[in-house]
Amino acid sequence: MSQSRISRLMAVALAVAAVAAPITAGAPADAATAKPNVVVIMVDDMNVSALPYLPGVRSLLADQGTSFDNSVVSYSLCCPSRGTFLTGQYAHNHGVLGNAPPDGGYAKLRAEQTLPVWLGQAGYNTAHVGKFLNGYGTANPTQVPPGWGEWYGSVDPSTYSMWGYTLNENGSLRTYGSPAVEDPALYQTDVYANKAVDYINRKAPAGQPFFLSFAPLAPHGERAVNGVDLSERNPRPAPRHRGDLDAVTVPKPPNYDEVDVSDKPAAVRNRPRITPAAEQRIEARLKGRLESLLAVDEAVTRIISTLRTTGELDNTVIMFTSDNGWMQGEHRIPSGKIVPYEESLRVPLIIRGPGLPVGKRVTTIAANIDLAPTILDIADATAALPMDGRSLLPIANDPGSFARGIVIETGPKQNGAWYTGLRAPRWTYVEHSTGERELYDLQQDPFQLTSVHNDPRYAATQQALANQLATLRTCSGDPCRQWTPVPGPRL
Repeated sequence: MSQSRISRLMAVALAVAAVAAPITAGAPADAATAKPNVVVIMVDDMNVSALPYLPGVRSLLADQGTSFDNSVVSYSLCCPSRGTFLTGQYAHNHGVLGNAPPDGGYAKLRAEQTLPVWLGQAGYNTAHVGKFLNGYGTANPTQVPPGWGEWYGSVDPSTYSMWGYTLNENGSLRTYGSPAVEDPALYQTDVYANKAVDYINRKAPAGQPFFLSFAPLAPHGERAVNGVDLSERNPRPAPRHRGDLDAVTVPKPPNYDEVDVSDKPAAVRNRPRITPAAEQRIEARLKGRLESLLAVDEAVTRIISTLRTTGELDNTVIMFTSDNGWMQGEHRIPSGKIVPYEESLRVPLIIRGPGLPVGKRVTTIAANIDLAPTILDIADATAALPMDGRSLLPIANDPGSFARGIVIETGPKQNGAWYTGLRAPRWTYVEHSTGERELYDLQQDPFQLTSVHNDPRYAATQQALANQLATLRTCSGDPCRQWTPVPGPRL
């Protein structure tokens, strides 16, 4: 984004704000020309079905910004997805192809070529609070990754405990409580929120823009630790929220405990039906997941309030999203992600700030490969690597002009089976390393109940998707953004 474009966007935003309310005391004098601040709130393992339980996110972000209702991740797993956020690249380019060696983990990330480095070069203060890539801190717990001006990163494996976690605070380690002692003052999400609010209070009055990455663990499950009972709630919510959603029951869309999985790959066909006992476990986990998000919702409210109080809200772009979705009984899969199904691939994505329409819902596909290009566009910064995604600003303002298809992948990799495929507006097409195929017509079958890969009426559709995948599965940069419309079935 050029400086002139930033100025125009800011001028419009400030003019609207001036009509609605008087100028906030303490607002930067040069706000009309200042680069916007950027705050990214990335939760962990949140599917789109959890969004109704976050009233603060909906009222303060969705109602005041743009919701991308067809947002997906290209690799539905924590570490590869976060690698994509930091690079704007597919996993087959950034090289983080799993959560652990030899295919993935933090050590696989080329950290010197990531978003905070490029933003720092463009004049931004940068800070990270919370979870980073899987495996961070296991080799060198006091390491601060390149590009981060302030660092409050959780050290693995303690990341996965709501109490008793260790943070690397700018090179010094600090442990907060004990896993078995549920001290309300040390609940992980709240401590992270305190640090985020403190950072904004210290940086917002200054003339230099800031980039804040806020990464709560919730609603990801906790690790098993002696003395910690996770049978009723995993993860454990803040004590003040325990029981708030006890009336929640497992949602049962048409693909829940799918009756006929004969069209699915063997990994799904071989799964048993969901028993009453299994459903009880899914429900218990669901209650913990949703209740843990209540503290995240409060953190979002505090962050917005702090930005408003410091006079920076109108000059800040705020993104809310998740690294991947989550299965909870669909297609007989009681928990997890990675699979190429909508509950695993789709994530919330809401962006509020200057240049974004207010209260708008966009159905054009967005993806995590777009996060870094969008932030760089907002910041008028330049990446040192080819971007596979594109800025979402033009899509938000003119969604009908962008036809897209997104690569979905979990390989190639050394360990285990993997797949590569495409998620297009109407289609999900998957080629598994086992030789199996899946093809879903999302227009006719949004719950992916019937793969039509063997249906002769869809032969031309499948061939067109396979041809595009042959190119896109190894694409880099501009070729990743090319898309040719796919013909429908011959009915």
